[in-house]
Amino acid sequence: MRFSSSVISGIALLVGSAVAHPGHEISQEVKERRDFLGSVKRTNLGHCAAQLKARGVEKRNVERRAALLEKVRAKRGLNKRDLTSVLATSHNSTDLGYTPSTDAATLFAGYNSCLLTPEVTQGPYYVGGEYVRQNIIEDQVGVDTILDYQVIDVNTCEPVTDVYVEMWHCNATGVYGGIVAGGNGDSSDETNINNTWLRGIQKTDSDGVAQFESIFPGHYTGRATHIHIMVHQNAVLLENSTLGNNVSASHVGQAFFDQDLITAVELTAPYSTNTQELTLNADDGILSEETATDGVDPFFEYTLLGDSITDGLFAWVAFGINTTASQSITPAAFYYKEGGFANPNSGPGGPGGAPPSGVPSAIPSGTAAPSTSASA
Repeated sequence: MRFSSSVISGIALLVGSAVAHPGHEISQEVKERRDFLGSVKRTNLGHCAAQLKARGVEKRNVERRAALLEKVRAKRGLNKRDLTSVLATSHNSTDLGYTPSTDAATLFAGYNSCLLTPEVTQGPYYVGGEYVRQNIIEDQVGVDTILDYQVIDVNTCEPVTDVYVEMWHCNATGVYGGIVAGGNGDSSDETNINNTWLRGIQKTDSDGVAQFESIFPGHYTGRATHIHIMVHQNAVLLENSTLGNNVSASHVGQAFFDQDLITAVELTAPYSTNTQELTLNADDGILSEETATDGVDPFFEYTLLGDSITDGLFAWVAFGINTTASQSITPAAFYYKEGGFANPNSGPGGPGGAPPSGVPSAIPSGTAAPSTSASA
């Protein structure tokens, strides 16, 4: 299994394939990304490592992630680990790389992440009006996955504070909640338009960090396993625990997982019941394009929470953004207090009906959001 020598890996701009995401033109999106990379001086965060270490950010990363890892293990009744002892010199000591006993300093230090670049489209399964919450699992079953994102300004090497990181991904059997469309599960089940699972938003703290509790994503035909990530600047949290009509974003991208990890997860239920064809990382055209770029490694780093995959994972990634960039986003659907509604002005998104009477198509109406789940 491949692991990078530095433990914080990057997240890249990646978009869906034409097979899995109808209406997308991959070649155009690849060209747009190439053009953007040609306009920036930096393609990764290697130049930020010394500055972030000197300012204590790296040390706080180790402390924060170690503390969260212990909290997560305690919550799940897993054996307490000694995170201060270096018990192994190789992260490839087992088939899955890191072990629950690998020390925190080895796991969580370092910067070798790539630039998250803006793009024009964000995929056909984006839903506007989702909740600001840490736990996004709801009733979904799968391998528990705790995610730690860190956002860095690629130009100043400063953590990007007080911005909203949004993430969404499919469930264990390859279905996105909140969307009714051909290729997204049972398209005759129109109730899926009302689902909010595996979608959420969190605000970055003083170290540019946002954390989520989710499950490991499944796969669907034509795409390698991935998680979507979007960064919103200048957004305002509303009383209904959403960002309301904020449909612009500074950056959009996707992050991936090592193939051996995916293989191990796919052997467990309910992932093993997924009948869709599994696309390997090596066969994902956009991922291949990304990894061909010097310094780009769009994969999460991770450690097991316990002795088995089924005990869960802790995954983390740091990525750089251009804080001066901004783009308009066109969701496939919106979530209102009345439920989900397809956006008639978007591309492929499937049925779902017009927004409720009197509600503008881009403004989720106010209501009390479901109680946010307990922290990880």
